[in-house]
Amino acid sequence: MYAANNSLVGTESLWRQINDKVIIVQILVMIFLCINILLIVTFSKNQCFYTTTRYILFAVTLLSDSILLFMSDILLILIYFRFTIQVWLCIIFSVVVLVYIIVTPVTLTAMTLERYVAICMPLRHGELCSTRSTMHCILIIHGLSSVPCIVILTTLFASASLSFYKKYQMCSVEIFIFQVWQDQARSAVQQFYFLIMCIIIVFSYVKIMKVAKAASGENKKSTKKGLRTVILHGFQLLLCLIQLWCPFIEAAVIKISFSLFEDVRYFNYIMFYLAPRCLSPLIYGLRDEKFFQTLRNYSSICLFKRNI
Repeated sequence: MYAANNSLVGTESLWRQINDKVIIVQILVMIFLCINILLIVTFSKNQCFYTTTRYILFAVTLLSDSILLFMSDILLILIYFRFTIQVWLCIIFSVVVLVYIIVTPVTLTAMTLERYVAICMPLRHGELCSTRSTMHCILIIHGLSSVPCIVILTTLFASASLSFYKKYQMCSVEIFIFQVWQDQARSAVQQFYFLIMCIIIVFSYVKIMKVAKAASGENKKSTKKGLRTVILHGFQLLLCLIQLWCPFIEAAVIKISFSLFEDVRYFNYIMFYLAPRCLSPLIYGLRDEKFFQTLRNYSSICLFKRNI
């Protein structure tokens, strides 16, 4: 009887945990993934989007955000319920997350530069932002985004023994850090990246603002819209920057209390993983007239077919 009561209490406690936190995250993740998939399908429905740099880069951010949300959600569930997996499998999960954490902000920086070229160098926009150049840009984005991950893995392979990869542990980037200098190397690379990205966004903002003051009529309206886009990119980049500080905060908190670590990681995931990912659809999915019109037409057709 006592054992049965304990089992019932344990089950109720687990269900309360699922209700309070996990289900909320799963609902949010599903909403954002569904929105992203809808926007990706909308992108595929209009051929002119395939040849426009800002729409191609927008599609890259949608794919990047979707992959990151899906993979990081799996890791969050594993940690929340304290499931352990072998380290080699954790490395595979972590590589994807580490790369795509950087892909979105680097792509946002590329999109900011595209707006700068379109507004400040309109005569060279067609040359610099061709489809071919955009494909090369996407390769460069993923190459640059892989560097912090390569740094972490290189320091891991240099420090860990072969038996370490067969151990069962809770999957977190922190398990790859054995020495203080490894943490410092990771931090230095990430902060350098974001310093460069911040400089690019501020530079673009200042240049576009100068053009906005000198423009008139339709050009002024277009320039102001570009200026607002750069501001939104800057805010999104700020959230992404805070997101990169989260592992260092969590690493300090886990030494104090594991339950506090779970709460902090949950808060960070909501604020700095999910929140920035909802801004991309807003910036280019709803604010852009052409994309929004295509989205509305596609949604209307789908609803009409369903009613039939």
